[in-house]
Amino acid sequence: MPAGLGRIRYVSENDKAPEISKKILLRILSHFKPYMFQLSLTIFMILVMSILNLIPSLLLKNIIDVALPKKDIQMLGILVMISISTTILINLIQVGQSYLNSWISKHIIFNIKNKMYHHLQGMSLNFFTMAKPGEITTRMGTDIDGIQDIFNSTIVNALNSSFTLLTTALVLFNMNWKLALLSMVVLPLFIFPTRKVGKVRWKVALKSQEKASELNQIIQETLGISGLILMKIFTKERQEKLHFEKANKDLIKLQLRESLVGRWFMMTIQIFMTIGPMLVYFYGGYLLIQGELTVGSIIAFVALLSRLYGPVTQLSNIHIDVTRSFALFGRIFEYLDQDQEVKDKDNAIDLPIQAGLIEFDHVNFSYNVNQPILHDISFKAYPSTITALVGPSGAGKTTITNLIPRLYDVISGIVNVDGISIKDVTLESLRSHIGIVMQEPYLFNASIKDNLLYSKSDATQDEMIKACQAAYIHDFISTLPEGYDTIVGNRGIKLSGGEKQRLSIARVILKNPRIIILDEATSSLDSVSEEYIQKAMGPLLIGRTSIVIAHRLSTILMADNIIVLDKGVLLEQGKHEELLKLNGLYAHLYETQFKAQIKANEVNIEAELINQS
Repeated sequence: MPAGLGRIRYVSENDKAPEISKKILLRILSHFKPYMFQLSLTIFMILVMSILNLIPSLLLKNIIDVALPKKDIQMLGILVMISISTTILINLIQVGQSYLNSWISKHIIFNIKNKMYHHLQGMSLNFFTMAKPGEITTRMGTDIDGIQDIFNSTIVNALNSSFTLLTTALVLFNMNWKLALLSMVVLPLFIFPTRKVGKVRWKVALKSQEKASELNQIIQETLGISGLILMKIFTKERQEKLHFEKANKDLIKLQLRESLVGRWFMMTIQIFMTIGPMLVYFYGGYLLIQGELTVGSIIAFVALLSRLYGPVTQLSNIHIDVTRSFALFGRIFEYLDQDQEVKDKDNAIDLPIQAGLIEFDHVNFSYNVNQPILHDISFKAYPSTITALVGPSGAGKTTITNLIPRLYDVISGIVNVDGISIKDVTLESLRSHIGIVMQEPYLFNASIKDNLLYSKSDATQDEMIKACQAAYIHDFISTLPEGYDTIVGNRGIKLSGGEKQRLSIARVILKNPRIIILDEATSSLDSVSEEYIQKAMGPLLIGRTSIVIAHRLSTILMADNIIVLDKGVLLEQGKHEELLKLNGLYAHLYETQFKAQIKANEVNIEAELINQS
């Protein structure tokens, strides 16, 4: 992406953290609902581990107070073996719990990614023209993958800390309530500063996510085949390298800042965690002198104290983790909540296409309210005819072709196929009857065969060969060492422009649709490729309802009806001779553009004759 073009929204100091409401909580929990059994088992395992973890410290008390003073080696051995066995059991349960954690989080990620992908498939072109490619990739990848950290770091840690805190506190109060109360004096110091720390960390985390999106966008746009070629042609490698390095450096700074947020706070907590045991030793020593405690009780108390302070430290950060989790889910829900502007109505029917008559009836369209694109467009494209769309750049030709398969929806008016509004039929049935050859044909980085099968997955080899023969590309494919198994490269870069165009025509012929939409862009091709394309268009258009964005006079002369557009208004329509007589825009285009094509062709033919002689 050229430096300076990308605009990432940063979080300002006035931005608020996401609201933690009951509604969004229930929505988040709904993704965990299918795995309630696994979640229950995980909770049970956490509870069992929190209880088992108390045993070694309690055994320590008996080792110091009973086994060692009595010099009972048998009791000492039993207590040590129980402690070791308990530790082994705890670790085995922890392995199982870790597997369950991963299993649950991976399945939730699986479901959300599927849901997100399916939702984005249904978004109109308007969404994708406005969205940044890097932003979509980040939300589909980094954001959704972050749910695993939410589950493991936030939910599991919160449960583990809560159970550990509860069981430890019960044991401490049971051992000595006075010492337990003293141990909890410092606990409020762990909790109060967290709201401020959480707010700062949330802002930094959101900035990190947005900077990561910007970095993804730079990678996609400059290392994609088209962007890479553009960058090399304009020798922008150094500029883009600096642009990437700056964005990467900014991201590292934000990530470092995020990792350091609250570290001074944590240092303070560590100091109080050290003070706590010292207070226990001091007051516990006093109680020992008074005969209320034993040495083993004091040592066991201090050992258990880390199980009290550790969970409190983690729980004191839970607000930070929950806030970030809500920000992450908020980014995911933001996409899922965007309305699919073009979708099937509840009672949509399959299109029972017969003739393939297309009718635009007083159609108006705009991408946004302030910029109308089409104004009161009305025309008919009859079966087995060619309708040519002609006009200067920005006239609305491509917009009209995009409305037929409902890549966008009209603002007002109706588009009918065989007398049925295209809004009343399913998108799948409508589009299954439409074949489109775009001005810039798109090919997947796969074999020629795979690209052809994309239009008809069950096509036989003979069907593919016939389609390619009709598109005048079979002979070329036959010269390739791997034939139809040849990999075409990213966006078909291994093929010439004419070869890609003919292959895309073959793909549409293989689909055999009733309606053809063709952006007839041959002006950039060499004369040989153009001749082949013109030949390929013959079998493509025969017997179908064809709408062609015409760039060349030869195509326009083939048309049964010519629609002349300018600034979204239909100015003229009719046949070539009829429009010339009107002496309007078409006549002007003919004089200024189409005649020039005839002269250029004559010059090329003359040059070829000279070369041959």
